[in-house]
Amino acid sequence: MPPDLDKLRISRPQGERPPAASRRLRLALILGGAALVILLSLYLWGPLRPAQEVTTAVVARIYPAQAYAVLNASGYVVAQRKAAVSSKSTGRLAYLGVEEGSRLKKGEVLATLENEDLVASRDQAAAQIKESQASLAQAQAELTDARLQYDRYKTLVAKDLVARQDYDTAVARLDKAKAGVAAARAHIKTTQAALANAQAAVEYSYIRSPFDGVVLTKYAEVGEVVAPFGAATNARAAVVTMADLNSLMVEADVAESNLDKVHLGQPCEITLDAIPGKRFPGQVHMIVPTADRSKATVLTKVKFLEFDDRILPEMSAKVAFLSKPLKAEERRARLAMPKAALVSRNGRDWAFLLEGNRVKLAPLTLGPEMGDLVEITKGLQEGDKVVLKPPPSLVDGARVKVKTP
Repeated sequence: MPPDLDKLRISRPQGERPPAASRRLRLALILGGAALVILLSLYLWGPLRPAQEVTTAVVARIYPAQAYAVLNASGYVVAQRKAAVSSKSTGRLAYLGVEEGSRLKKGEVLATLENEDLVASRDQAAAQIKESQASLAQAQAELTDARLQYDRYKTLVAKDLVARQDYDTAVARLDKAKAGVAAARAHIKTTQAALANAQAAVEYSYIRSPFDGVVLTKYAEVGEVVAPFGAATNARAAVVTMADLNSLMVEADVAESNLDKVHLGQPCEITLDAIPGKRFPGQVHMIVPTADRSKATVLTKVKFLEFDDRILPEMSAKVAFLSKPLKAEERRARLAMPKAALVSRNGRDWAFLLEGNRVKLAPLTLGPEMGDLVEITKGLQEGDKVVLKPPPSLVDGARVKVKTP
């Protein structure tokens, strides 16, 4: 019977080492496994890890009003009190003491018409008053004399010492003297009325400011004829146009669909393109009760609660209608970022700061919230970019790729 092949063994001398090829294979397997582990580590936590796509926001300085604004509208600064100042009488302009930008008080003379004839008529009326007053004095003296004669004749006629006819003559003279005094007094009133009329005519030759305001436009020059309503040929109807700068308001068009967001007395913040570094508190003064059918808007007037000499009529303006009044400390710009960028870890607030193509976990000190924003008092600077809604897998130092809009 042949020997059992399963029991055959190769006998090696004790202490003999495996071939060199076997050792090299084993070493290669060990090195390959180590390399695989290193590559896996680099893929998961190192530079070979694929960049995560993130959305970023910019840390910026904002005004709290931007967070509390329920509606924004644009418009223009308009003077609610405005007048084209003209004369009541026709005449040639003899004096003009203003120019564009001149500030006037109510009643101040800004121009004068030629009025020599009017002044002469006034002086004549004043002289006629003196003449009538002298006539009254003469009539009163005549009345005194007539009354004395009447008293004497009245006593004498009672004693039959004078004729009845002489007594009747004294009575008639007394009545005539009384009538003369009454006529003199009436004439004084007539001359006084004439003087008032002459003085009014002279006053009409002085063109005065109707209110405290500023000259916007000048239409006439010295030597030109000025007439009410421009009735005369080539006559100027108005000398200047004035506006009361204390009556300035912003007139903004609000869409009909947004009218429910606006109400009387609502706090507002006004910004002017001409004064970019200043924000003015305002308040809704009036919602004009009619709509513009061509634009589907309603005119809203917003008054200034603070005035500035730099505000001028017809300046363009933007109005933010606010949900709440602003406190004094809320009117300054604050460094803020969206609350969606906050990360809470170990009881502290953090944010992932974008540096190149990596993120850095930055500790923050926060201020008050402003709607969807939160104030940053420490930890970030203006212009920094932070990751919005960071995923849980995002870690400090991770590579990221910013999503393009």
